[in-house]
Amino acid sequence: MARSSRTPAKRVAVKRDASKPAAPKSTTAKSTTAKSTTAKSATAKPATPRSPKANGPRTATGKRASPALRAAAEQSSVAEYEKRTQEGHRLAGRDPAQLVDHVSRGPRVERTPRRALRDVDSAIRDVPRLTEDEKLLHSPDAGEPFTLTDPWRAMRVFSEVIEGFDALAHVTKGVSIFGSARTSPDDLQYRHAREVARLLAEAGFAIITGAGPGIMEAANRGAKDGGGASIGCNIELPFEQGANPYVDTLVNFRYFFVRKTMFVKYSNAFIIFPGGFGTLDELFEALTLIQCGKIYQFPVILFGRHYWAGLMRWLHSRVAGEGKISPGDLDLVMLTDDPAEAAQAVIDAHAAQHAHADV
Repeated sequence: MARSSRTPAKRVAVKRDASKPAAPKSTTAKSTTAKSTTAKSATAKPATPRSPKANGPRTATGKRASPALRAAAEQSSVAEYEKRTQEGHRLAGRDPAQLVDHVSRGPRVERTPRRALRDVDSAIRDVPRLTEDEKLLHSPDAGEPFTLTDPWRAMRVFSEVIEGFDALAHVTKGVSIFGSARTSPDDLQYRHAREVARLLAEAGFAIITGAGPGIMEAANRGAKDGGGASIGCNIELPFEQGANPYVDTLVNFRYFFVRKTMFVKYSNAFIIFPGGFGTLDELFEALTLIQCGKIYQFPVILFGRHYWAGLMRWLHSRVAGEGKISPGDLDLVMLTDDPAEAAQAVIDAHAAQHAHADV
């Protein structure tokens, strides 16, 4: 094998004078680096920790909160709510445009769309007054006629209460069933709601809903399957909601708080299927009344364990964990996935209510 033509470099041995101590390695380099670091630190501005308040408030999705964002979110929320409701009707095979306007009791009325809100302070006064709820929250201007003032509206509220009492006076055993309007008839929860309502109707209970599509429709449909009373409490909205075709007794309301009173007054139980803000509103309304001793032996049944699991964990770990509610308050809620179990809980509670009344 041929050797390389390169001549290996000669190694030169350097003898160190034993009389001179060896200089420590990299001492000079380290000291130079230290000096430069010290110089930099002397001229650099001290880091100021960023305060959370410096960034301003954020929404639940992490966006920077502002009046413009809030106004856009309000408009989007109304539009999406209308979309979900109409989708619920379409999933059931109905054209929302062909529904009768039960709220206005007349032909469909084209309402003026909401304008963009300029700021929060004028959020109520700067939009067309579309519903009676908005009119009630609006502060009347000086010089407005009496028919636009709060005393006049109080009379309308009172008349609506009387109308609701009169229409539902025959209901002695009722169950209110809540849930999403955007639930298809092919959905398992729709079938469960229909079955629960059928079992309760056969046991002599009237079924009360918000009269809309989805879970509400399933419950009204189940009431008819079981030969029971099918009641719908409709609400005036900025868009036309329309009632499902399985409602026998339809009561129209302008004010949410009057409608909510009817749900509680004529119900012996609430059954809460998966839903959104409106469903949660009814859930916590009932729990608050029970907690304050306003109603008793009133079962609140959450149907769909998986859907409600996260909320229950938060209530247990955070709300009860910090003493905001008592641990026993969580026992006010029953969770189930079984229609027969939900119906039997209502039947048992009704019997307990009468036993309590007889004492």
